[in-house]
Amino acid sequence: MVTALQILVFALTILSTILVVSIPVILASPGQWEQSKNLVFTGAGVWSGLVIVTGLLNSFAT
Repeated sequence: MVTALQILVFALTILSTILVVSIPVILASPGQWEQSKNLVFTGAGVWSGLVIVTGLLNSFAT
């Protein structure tokens, strides 16, 4: 159970780093928002799901 929690936290950290770097680049680049809008929303949805699943698993692990 603890190993699964560690993997989820690691995935959340990696995804957060990717989103923190890529979203400002996408928004600052001319014309990129229209092309990458679905990717940004998908990444935000996956990030939100990881936060919820990690929180739920953490409540059972302690």
